[in-house]
Amino acid sequence: MSATVADTAVAQKSPSVPFRVSGSVATGSILQPLNSSMIAVAIVGIAAQFGSSSGITWVISALYIATAVTAPMAGKLGALLGARKVYLGGLALVALGSVAGLLAPTVGWLIFSRILVGIGTATQYPNAMTMIRGYAERHGAQPRTAITTLAICSQAVVALGPTLGGLLVGAFGWQSIMWINLPIVLFSAVAVTKFANVGFVGGMSVSRRQLVHALDVVGVLLFLALVSSTMLFLLSVTTDPVWWLIPVWALVLALFVQWERRADEPFIDVRALARNRALSATLARTLLTYTAFYCVFFGIPQWLQYSRGMGATEAGLTMLPVAVVGIGSTLLASRTYRRHGVRRTLTVGTCALLVGGVLLASVESSTAPIVVLLMVAAVLGIPNGFNNIGNQNLISSVTSVEEVGTAIGMYRTVQYIGANLSAVVLQATAGHVIGDDGLHRTGWFIAIAGVLLLAGVLMSRNMGDHRSTIASTA
Repeated sequence: MSATVADTAVAQKSPSVPFRVSGSVATGSILQPLNSSMIAVAIVGIAAQFGSSSGITWVISALYIATAVTAPMAGKLGALLGARKVYLGGLALVALGSVAGLLAPTVGWLIFSRILVGIGTATQYPNAMTMIRGYAERHGAQPRTAITTLAICSQAVVALGPTLGGLLVGAFGWQSIMWINLPIVLFSAVAVTKFANVGFVGGMSVSRRQLVHALDVVGVLLFLALVSSTMLFLLSVTTDPVWWLIPVWALVLALFVQWERRADEPFIDVRALARNRALSATLARTLLTYTAFYCVFFGIPQWLQYSRGMGATEAGLTMLPVAVVGIGSTLLASRTYRRHGVRRTLTVGTCALLVGGVLLASVESSTAPIVVLLMVAAVLGIPNGFNNIGNQNLISSVTSVEEVGTAIGMYRTVQYIGANLSAVVLQATAGHVIGDDGLHRTGWFIAIAGVLLLAGVLMSRNMGDHRSTIASTA
């Protein structure tokens, strides 16, 4: 992928992308984090109704696998067919999957509905980023503020999911996490249709044959096999490891790399990815960051219910500081990025992750006062905002408008692999029932991840510091 070097001093004086544009395209981006996070407090009720522990695991994982595979493809489809068209098509799939989930007579049907929702929610974020970048380039605007809006409505909402899910499930049952999608889909469709008039971003007149060729269907299928085998193995590690998936994964990886190196229009340009070290490093950093984040996200609500004896509503409300601080830290991170650049932004985020891990390992216990739990939750809200703003702005700065949708899709794919990897970490550190000792071991893992990330940020030569210097002196 080609790197684009913007004149940041000029960008400081440029107008921002209007909120009517950034806000409207951001509305649909909250669907994925809500659907991935509300399930954390709904899973007990789902298991009680369907009584299938093995199938219940797939209710969680099916959405992640579907989204991980679809996200890069959604960005490529937006570039081919038009970002807004693909965005709206994804909203329709979310609505269809939500209705199917409400009517699910079996756990298998519910898993299928989650797959539909996962595919649909994968389209919003990459194409929202494409529309924002397209508007910015067409009108000479700077996209930083719009990216902040997108980050708040997407990533910060992840932490709000358990709180909202706990309130909904406590009042209306687990089905409420499905029907809540419908008014959001309707509102987003109206907002994007009416206000996201960003011009013709992406899209071309192509025949069906040309579309198949441009999409690199073979590459997509190999990527599907690669991601699926990766996530299936990670999921199996928590119960009965499927070791034969390792050679399958290695074979598929080799075939995928070889195919993409020779493809005329590769789904993922592995040659360019190898050349674009800033993007490669960001994706690697994102994997470890989200593995640690989802250990917090999945681990603490379970610990609150198992060790503290809280209900879904109480556990959700206890996680509220993570969401509130996450939104505030996202706004602060945007200002930090504007003034000091990406290295300083990511340094704050990784330091906060390190401190949060140490606090989990040392002060969290089933007998700790509730104020201690709330304070630790507040600290854990800081790294989410800073790490997301830093990494996403870095991706935006090193890719072109045609490439950014696919790059952000890859970012999301790595995020969801990290979510499944966190399940392995939780199983290894805490087991199926998370007690105080297990939570402490998980906290030490998060602290170690913070140390590794901090070292990587401080030593990296691919942070675009020359642009940050210009920005800070403007």
